[in-house]
Order: sequence, then C-alpha cells, then structure tokens
Amino acid sequence: MSPKTVKYDCLYFKGEYPCEPNKKRGKICKDCDEYAPISKKVLIIKLGALGDVIRTTPLVVYFKENYINCHITWITKSPEILPKHEINEIFPFQYPEVSVVLNNKFDIAINLDKDKEACILLNQVNADVKYGFSWQDGHIFALNKSAEEKLLTGLFDEYSKQNTKSYQEEIFEMCNLCFNNEKFLLDVNTSYLEKWNTIKDKADGKVIIGLNTGCGKRWLTRLWPDAYWIDLIKMLQKKNFYPVLLGGKDEDCMNLKYSSITGAFYPGTFSLEEFIALSANCDIIVSAVSMMMHIAIALGKPLVLFNNIFNKNEFELYDNGTIIEPESGCDCFYGTFCKRERHCMNDIFPEIVFEEIIKLDNKRSGK
Repeated sequence: MSPKTVKYDCLYFKGEYPCEPNKKRGKICKDCDEYAPISKKVLIIKLGALGDVIRTTPLVVYFKENYINCHITWITKSPEILPKHEINEIFPFQYPEVSVVLNNKFDIAINLDKDKEACILLNQVNADVKYGFSWQDGHIFALNKSAEEKLLTGLFDEYSKQNTKSYQEEIFEMCNLCFNNEKFLLDVNTSYLEKWNTIKDKADGKVIIGLNTGCGKRWLTRLWPDAYWIDLIKMLQKKNFYPVLLGGKDEDCMNLKYSSITGAFYPGTFSLEEFIALSANCDIIVSAVSMMMHIAIALGKPLVLFNNIFNKNEFELYDNGTIIEPESGCDCFYGTFCKRERHCMNDIFPEIVFEEIIKLDNKRSGK
C-alpha cells in the first residue's frame, strides 16, 4: 500500500493517527468496506457565549440529516460545550487551529457572529459558498438579505423590538434554509448523570423542580427578588414538589441563604459538565434568560422562563415551556440598569410562577 491509495476524502480519515475502522477493526483503505466519502464540508464559526453556541447546534442537526457523510468543522471560544460525537472537528479560536481552517477548503462556510475577528475569519476562509457576516471595506458585511435583517436587529433597538422570529429561524434563513424544529445538541456525562441520579432518592418520588436563581453579571435587571424565590420554594414544598437550588459561584451565597431559610436542597457549585448532568436529573426547570435556559431546552426539560429585557420572540421553547413577563411591561430593553423606582421583575409574582409549574407538570405527566 502507498500514500496514493489512502482515501483522504473519507469521513473517518484523521490525518495524524489511525482512523476508527483501522484502530478498532483493523481495516485498511485499499479494501475497507467502511469507506465513507465526504459529501459536504461545512464550517461553522460561532465564537460567542456558551448559551449562544448551544442554541446554534440545530444547524448541525440539519446538515447531518440532509447530507450523508457531511463533515462539520466548528471554531469557537467555547469548545467544551459542543457535542463531540456529532461534530467532526471542534477547534478553539486560537492561532494554530485558525491556521488549519485557513488552509482547508469547504463547500459551505457560515459565520453567525458580528465580532470583527469572526467576520474577518470568514472573509479569509476558502469556501464555495459563504453565509452570515463577513468583512468588507473595514467593517462588518452581511452576505444576504436575511443577514442584513439580523445585522439591523443587532444595531438598532427599534428593529430588534419589531422582530417576530426566533433565533433559530433567523440563523436558518441566513443560511438560505428553512427551520423545521431541529433540536439543540448537548453531551451529558453519563458518570455525572448517574451520580446525580441520587437526587431522585432524596426526592422520594416527588417531582424535582430545578430553580436556577441567578442570571449572570451582565444584565442584573433580570434578577427575581429574594423574597419571591423563598415564597415560591415554600409553595412548592407545600404542594409536595422537591425544589433543588441551582446556580454557579455567583449565586452560591444567594442559594445558601435560600436553603437555610427554606430547607430546600442545594447541592453546591460544580464544573459546567457536572452542572449539566445535575440539571438533567430535574423534571422541570425555572430560570431567567441565561445559560441555564439553553441547557434546559437542550435537555428537553419543561421550562418556566422569566423574561423582561429581551424580545420574547427570540426564544424557541419547542412547545415545552412558558415565558412569563412582567404585566407592567419593561422599560429597559437590553438594559443593565432599571429605569423604574420599582423594578419590573417585582411584577412577576410567585403565585403566577407556581401556577405555570403546575400546568407544565400536568402536561408532562399527561394529566
């Protein structure tokens, strides 16, 4: 056998080490019956935050379903959140990996970020077709009409408020595709999943309600009042639900306080991988618009979602949740400081949230 007989266009080809058919089954290119010629090479550039990366994964589902032996490369600042079993190459946004991308050839290249570095990267990529945002004349450049619309919603609040499409609809249209409820993709560590299955023992048959109490530091206008969380926990306990407090290091003190006052179970803070597995053991999730929202949707968990400062049309819950907004409205579109003396989140009352949890539980259990 010579290098000329190596099937470099095979989906299993790794380049620097043996492929899976060779390593596990001793197959050789010249007579391999597992040869899978790549049909499409797709590059996705989505650098953004963890949640944004998760909610972009429906594109992977589309390409995998519509192109047999499709090869997908993804470059991002959050490689740890992407499903390795579904994406062929996942690259962190660093020089060595970027140089590999720039020395490759793709059938389709997509950039969904408006960051300068992402736009410039797409501009430099060698691809037959490009979608999303590129770079031209020293500034961001939208490559089609749908990308132009998405650009305007990001630049002007007036356009953003008028938007009636979900994020998934927008990005699919930017790629000249039609969104058909393709789901999010997310890996769940099975060992952590088994570890946190013990919550079910603690719950002793009760429905487990995961309460994600924080919202990150960027938009604190999304925070729900402490007293409301405490009241909701007590309502859930009285109805024989099992509330579990969820959050990261920023919410640790808050959750310790809620646990101390109510006796609700608070497991502590963990790595992202373990946090996902912990959340997977909940039956229903309550959260503000945050990374938890994307995780819950990816896990297929019924979701009660608090929203005030964003356009609710942006969020695709796949008919498995409800969005609750202040009845008084909100004056702080994408705002970091509340303009009112009384914060609008005070107008999302615990009784309303409790009623929505009951509805989701009835739907979940088929009542």
